[in-house]
Amino acid sequence: MLYLISRRAPCQFLHFHFSGNCISSTKSSIRRQLRESEIRTNTRNLVPLDRLGLGPKEDSDLQAGLGSWGGRRPRRHQVRDGDLRGVQAPGRVATLQAPGPAEGGDLAGTRPLGGRRPCRHQARDWAATLQTPGLGRVASLQAPGPAEGGDLAGARPGIGQWSWVRDPGLVAALQAPGPPRGAPASCLLPGARASPGHVTLSPATGGPRGAMGARRAGAWTALGPLLWGCALALRGGMLYPREGPSRERKDLDGLWSFRADLSDSRRLGFEQQWYRRPLRESGPTLDMPVPSSFNDVGQDAQLRNFVGWVWYEREAVLPQRWTQDLGTRVVLRIGSAHYYAIVWVNGVHVAEHEGGHLPFEADISKLVQSGPLSSCRITVAINNTLTPHTLPPGTILYKTDTSKYPKGYFVQDINFDFFNYAGLHRSVILYTTPTTYIDDITVTTGVDQDTGLVNYQILTQGSEHVRLEVRLLDAEGREVARGTGGQGQLQVPAAHLWWPYLMHEHPAYLYSLEVSMTAQTDAGPVSDFYALPVGIRTVAVTESQFLINGKPFYFHGVNKHEDADVRGKGFDWPLLVKDFNLLRWLGANAFRTSHYPYAEEVMQLCDRQGIVVIDECPGVGIVLPQSFGNASLQHHLRVMEELVRRDKNHPAVVMWSVANEPSSFLKPAGYYLKTVIAHTKALDPTRPVTYVTNSNYAADLGAPYVDVICVNSYYSWYHDYGHLEVVQLQLRTQFESWYRTYQKPIIQSEYGAETIAGFHEDPPLMFSEEYQKSLLEQYHLVLDQKRKEYVVGELIWNFADFMTNQSPQRALGNKKGIFTRQRQPKSAAFLLRDRYWKLANETRYHRSVVKSQCLGNSPFTL
Repeated sequence: MLYLISRRAPCQFLHFHFSGNCISSTKSSIRRQLRESEIRTNTRNLVPLDRLGLGPKEDSDLQAGLGSWGGRRPRRHQVRDGDLRGVQAPGRVATLQAPGPAEGGDLAGTRPLGGRRPCRHQARDWAATLQTPGLGRVASLQAPGPAEGGDLAGARPGIGQWSWVRDPGLVAALQAPGPPRGAPASCLLPGARASPGHVTLSPATGGPRGAMGARRAGAWTALGPLLWGCALALRGGMLYPREGPSRERKDLDGLWSFRADLSDSRRLGFEQQWYRRPLRESGPTLDMPVPSSFNDVGQDAQLRNFVGWVWYEREAVLPQRWTQDLGTRVVLRIGSAHYYAIVWVNGVHVAEHEGGHLPFEADISKLVQSGPLSSCRITVAINNTLTPHTLPPGTILYKTDTSKYPKGYFVQDINFDFFNYAGLHRSVILYTTPTTYIDDITVTTGVDQDTGLVNYQILTQGSEHVRLEVRLLDAEGREVARGTGGQGQLQVPAAHLWWPYLMHEHPAYLYSLEVSMTAQTDAGPVSDFYALPVGIRTVAVTESQFLINGKPFYFHGVNKHEDADVRGKGFDWPLLVKDFNLLRWLGANAFRTSHYPYAEEVMQLCDRQGIVVIDECPGVGIVLPQSFGNASLQHHLRVMEELVRRDKNHPAVVMWSVANEPSSFLKPAGYYLKTVIAHTKALDPTRPVTYVTNSNYAADLGAPYVDVICVNSYYSWYHDYGHLEVVQLQLRTQFESWYRTYQKPIIQSEYGAETIAGFHEDPPLMFSEEYQKSLLEQYHLVLDQKRKEYVVGELIWNFADFMTNQSPQRALGNKKGIFTRQRQPKSAAFLLRDRYWKLANETRYHRSVVKSQCLGNSPFTL
């Protein structure tokens, strides 16, 4: 088996400046203020390209994306550091291509989509499909070789590239970048050998599913140092902002000034440089609540389906000490901005971020401490445009038949079934730390007999001369273990383990890891403090079981969405608490974050209540061949790095999901999915990795690389609709085919039926509450048979009704919820509640001796 090894340098985003008909690219950094003649934008600014002077003239065809160069060699235009190149061709949009392996070199060797030319989009009413590459430095990833799974001859290891190694063990050669700044250099697993910039493990002696003897007890003891050797390519940590003796926090939730750029070009805000002065001075603004989606708050239909740039602004009053104490570091953190965001403070550019659902931040200390300031003006420009290389992907479709559509008319097209809400969906926060501070903490846990093992690594910034003290406190605040230094292992005799809800009489037990830092600096002594909740638990996978703390765990839960009336995807505490109360009432013990990472507060509540999480990235709608190219892969890998960095310490997170329903039968998909899965395993070897498939078992090219098979199927709904009598046969065939082929545990990750609350028909008819109940009952008959063999979970689609794009198939959104969008139960909710509590009572409160279920080099697979 082949395993991908990441040796990438930290990613650098690229941004595009449009000036006349030229495209140039520069590195992302805090750059000089833009000249009046320049327009700051990027490929997320997908607008009628004829207005930019880049696209086709009226009635001409449009072809763009990972396509050919029209038979020409690209013209280099201000190429720096091997960044993206542009080509200008009359009547064509400039085509952007990934750099070749050599600095400033030609593009020979880069083969997007295996060297195939894209097909021109042909439809009666649609002239063309705009497929513009995403931002981000594209790693020189060669196209897959002739045989899927074969060696990648020509893949050249080096900065920004990938190499492959072969090993008989499961994860026998994990090569990752060297330790981040502040990490100890000597942190190798015994038996591992050091190579420049990475760590290589020795092969497992027992094979992928060998014996489990005495190696178990020592596996976790030795595992800890390895995990921080597999460092993220991202620089810096992303600790959740917590108040403490050395840290303060100021939430900026509330009303912000808001304006959508409704100009035809969507670039007026950059032309007039709205970020340079208060937003109200350049035109009218709206009050916009943060956090929330902007789509459903107002009464303007144009805003609900708006595609392009929107602008947010907030004046933040700063405590006097923040602006005058040069020993205080002030950080601006944005929890989620969908999709591409640019941030200014007092008119100065401080940050950019690609991708919604994950946090990003910027150190603004120098800006707020540069003069007698009592406040700062924060401006955020957000673009919700999706392209084939964003995550999730989408396309901009231009309708050019002027007898039917206005000139320049375009719409956003997506291949996923939920509404593309946008805006500042989570809190915007200002917080402080000392200038020498705790930057990141990584914790992994295990069990040796009845002793809990807590492996930790702590990274600091600001000084190399720091002293670190670590205390582990139990739930009553009593110290149970103590350590010193930036890495180590704490041993907890008679440890309380973190158990899922309904699996133990004391579920979700959390310790507190308190980290204290002291440092001597030129300005004098500095101290910092951070407390991290820790749950001690193990995760393991056999060929037919999913084990938590050595016991078989059966997922009986739901798929969810961050979705509600008015607020859209905006975070809301009352709604979150209501949802968790319903989960507990239902007897659910798990959910999948379909189809994107949920708010950090959601993960924290899962830790506290014992709700198990399959943590999914925004890899939904990956169906076009263009979305399996190098640009998409580069971005997907970075998203997984950001997700693992954020959620790595949550005991509730037991598995990563890298995608939902990709076109895994396409030839490039095998290489793509194998790469993302291997990279995720290198980032976090302690958790299994999966993706959710709806492909045929015989055609799925990514299934060989997952640890658990997750299958979506809608028998008697999307096919053979109305025929409940075929569900059992088809479902049984599905399970047996997948297991016979892969010998891996299976989760029924989606199933369900559309139901409009209050519709009743007997005998059951589609869309009635009776039909939803009957379909679920047919699934449950087969699940009850197969869960005794190799099925390890069932997740209903969906927890609650949610909004989608308008279509003849959707009556105000998707109605497959067992609760309405307002969280009122349908008949199926009571059926599912009876079932889930029955399942829970089969294993509830059983006590057993817990042993570590780790083996050799694979900490989760037996």
